[in-house]
Amino acid sequence: MWLLYFIIFEYLLLCLSLSWLFPKMGIDSTKAWIPGVNFKEWAVAIGHHKYHWLWILFPIVNIFIIAAMSVDLVRSFGKMQFWHSALAVIFPPAIFAIIAKSKDDKWIEPAYINEKKYLEELLSARKSKDAKKLKRLGESSRYAKSSVREWAESLIFAIFAASFLRMFLLEAFIIPTPSMEGTLKVGDFLLVSKIHYGIRTPMTVIMLPLLHNTIPKIGNESYISKPSLPYYRLPKISVVQRNDPFVFNWPVGDSVYLSSDRSWTAHQVQSIPQAAMETKGSSLRVRPVDKKDHYIKRCVGIPNDIIELKDRQLYVNGIPALNPTHLQYGYLLKGNSSMDSQLAKFMDKIGVNMNFVNYDASYDLWIMFLEGPQLEKMKSFRPNLSFLPYQGPVGNVFPYDNKTWSFDNYGPVWIPKKDTTINLNLDNLSLYTRIINVYEHNKIEVKDSIIYINDQPATTYTFKQDYYWAMGDNRHNSEDSRAWGFVPEDHVVGKPVLIWMSLKNASLKDGVNWSRIFTSPNKF
Repeated sequence: MWLLYFIIFEYLLLCLSLSWLFPKMGIDSTKAWIPGVNFKEWAVAIGHHKYHWLWILFPIVNIFIIAAMSVDLVRSFGKMQFWHSALAVIFPPAIFAIIAKSKDDKWIEPAYINEKKYLEELLSARKSKDAKKLKRLGESSRYAKSSVREWAESLIFAIFAASFLRMFLLEAFIIPTPSMEGTLKVGDFLLVSKIHYGIRTPMTVIMLPLLHNTIPKIGNESYISKPSLPYYRLPKISVVQRNDPFVFNWPVGDSVYLSSDRSWTAHQVQSIPQAAMETKGSSLRVRPVDKKDHYIKRCVGIPNDIIELKDRQLYVNGIPALNPTHLQYGYLLKGNSSMDSQLAKFMDKIGVNMNFVNYDASYDLWIMFLEGPQLEKMKSFRPNLSFLPYQGPVGNVFPYDNKTWSFDNYGPVWIPKKDTTINLNLDNLSLYTRIINVYEHNKIEVKDSIIYINDQPATTYTFKQDYYWAMGDNRHNSEDSRAWGFVPEDHVVGKPVLIWMSLKNASLKDGVNWSRIFTSPNKF
C-alpha cells in the first residue's frame, strides 16, 4: 500500500509543478491537473506527436518516457547543463518548480524537434567530413556537447538502463555450485525473470549500480542499508509451483562471515570446523533481505504441503514425489587404486563432473555424485567396482534439535501458509521460531515452559506470508532447506527462463557447452 501512496504523492507534486510551469508555455494551468491531458500538452509542447504520451500507460516503459520528456522540457527553457538534465531525471517537480518561479527563465523552443534537427545536421557533417560545418554547429547550437559530456551521458544512461532492467525485469546469474547438477551445471549462465512471481520493489535504496552485495576485489559491502523501504511485490504472472526451479535470497544469510569463495552463517561458523577455519579473522556482516546471497534450487514444497524424506525418497502430502530426470546422489568408492586414468576418462565421457570427485585419504574413499544411469554405466564398464551409498551427518539438519533426522530421512514438516493458524507448543516451536522472530518480526521467548510472543502468552500463531521448501537435484551436495529451513515469500527473487551461455566448469579455457545454449532451465 505504501507504494501506491508514494506514487500518488509523486504524481500530485508533478501536477503542481506543471501547473506553475504551463503558463510560461502558453498552456492553461488547470490542464496540469487533468490526467492524460497534462501529459499530452507536455508532449506536444516539446515537439512530440500528440499520441506520444500514451507510452506513459505502459508500466516500466513509462519511467523512461517521463525521464526523456522531463529532460526535453527543461532544455526547451534553455537549461542545458548536465545537472539540469540529471535533476530532471531524478526529481522532475524540483527543476520544474525552479524554472517556473524564476523570472529570468523563458520558453525558447520545442527542444525535441530542434535537437533532432541539430543531430541530423551533425551526422551529415560527420559523414561528409565537413570541418567548417562541424565547427559552426559546435559554436552556434545550444545542443552542442563536448565529447566528454557525450561519453559521460551515454555511460550514465547505459548504467541506469542496465540497473533498471536488472532490478525490475531480468537479471543474469551464473551457477557457481553443483547443487542442481546435472539439471543445471556449474558454468550455466541464466536469465531470471523478476516479472513471473511479481516484481519486488527495492528495499535497499543506496547502492552501487550493477553490484549485488560486495565490491569485487575490495570485498566491502556495495550498499548502505539505511534508509530502506518496506517490502512490496507487484502483481504476479504466476505463482511458485511445485517442482519449479526458482531464485531466492538465502533465508539465513542475514548474519554472515565471508571466506574467499562463499558466505557462512554464524551458526555454521560455530558448528562446522571448516567454516570456522575459512572465516578466521572475518567480521560479522548483517544484511537486509534483498542483499542476502542468491540461491537457486527446486521448489519441492509449496504452502500447506507436508514434506518428508524416507530412505532418500521425497514424499509430499504422503505421496512419493516425482523425481527429477537428472537426480543425483552421493556414492563412495573404496580404495585409491580403484580410480585410474581410464576410469576417469570414461566418467568424464558419460557426463560426471570430475571437479567434484574427491579422494578422502583418511578413509581411503572416493566421493562422487552420480545420476542413476551414470552409476549403472560405471558398473557395466567395470563390474568389480563396489559402491557404497553416501551417508550425510545425522542430526546436523534444520531445526538442529532432532538427532535422528538426516538429508536422507527427514520430517515430516508442514510448510506454513499465509493466514493459517497453528497450535504452537514446545514440540513444534523450533521449526517455526525463526519464522516468528526473524521473518515476521516478533519477539519470542520461553519462560517456565510457556511461550511468549511480544510479551503475551501464546498457544497459537497465524502466519503473515507464504513459505516454500527448496532442495537441490544433487541431493547429497546441496545446502538447502534441510540445512536452513523455509524460504519466505518476500525472499523470492524470480524464475529462471533461459540458459543463454554455458561454460564447462565455469571456465572459458575448458570450452563451451554448445548444446546447452538457448535451452530452458526448467527441466524436470
